[in-house]
Amino acid sequence: MPIYDKSTKELMRDWASKNLEPGQVFSKSDVVHWFSTHYPKIKSSTVSLHVEGFATNNGRHRSHHNSIRPDADWDLFYKVEPGKFRLFQPNTDPAPVYDLTEQVIKEVDEGPSDIGDDSVGSMDQLDAEELREFAYERDLQNFLAKNIELIEPGMRLYEDEGFQGVEFPAGGRRIDLLAVDNEDRLVVIELKASRAYDRVVGQTARYMAWVKQNIDTNKTVRGIIIAHQITEDLRLAASISEDISLMEYKLKFEVKNVSDQRH
Repeated sequence: MPIYDKSTKELMRDWASKNLEPGQVFSKSDVVHWFSTHYPKIKSSTVSLHVEGFATNNGRHRSHHNSIRPDADWDLFYKVEPGKFRLFQPNTDPAPVYDLTEQVIKEVDEGPSDIGDDSVGSMDQLDAEELREFAYERDLQNFLAKNIELIEPGMRLYEDEGFQGVEFPAGGRRIDLLAVDNEDRLVVIELKASRAYDRVVGQTARYMAWVKQNIDTNKTVRGIIIAHQITEDLRLAASISEDISLMEYKLKFEVKNVSDQRH
């Protein structure tokens, strides 16, 4: 049930029709401020998710929503740069993106783009090996998002009005997975395809603080760092916090001979 007579999606369209002209660039903070003034019960994180979800070239958010698809009335904005948007112009803008897969392939094959990635500036310097690791982390992320209970029984992805907790925006950066455990605690999950170093503790703690401040101040927030290899430096850094746990993942690859089954 919506908090107000209209859903956040409907209110966002109302704001756009009353405040935007074709070609006019606006910032996400403009929309957050308007909602905080007129509809203060709607969380700023919910507003931010909707702005990103309405952006037709933002596959990273749109692909993690249950209902964003063609003819579902979600093609409203176009993201011109991190945090900046304008109205979508269907006659001149690229076709709307609904699937994350094509966008990630483009980033790996051609180098990072600014489509829906607030951290693009830090990605511009990635070499080929780092780009491959970037892709591997996406594979790990997609697998765990679909099999979240492998991390802990009873765990589920966090949801906010249809937006799932995958690459969840957090103050201009992204949480790999945001989940809820079986005790209703919020869980920040950071993934590393290879080794995880001590600096990941600071990153995870930052996300935990952001979640506590912006999503629910009354809920306990904990963190999990999952990597192929946990370094000793990371073990030492994490030992000071009881709210951050460490996990290593192992891949299992199996080959089955089916040649005898051809006839």
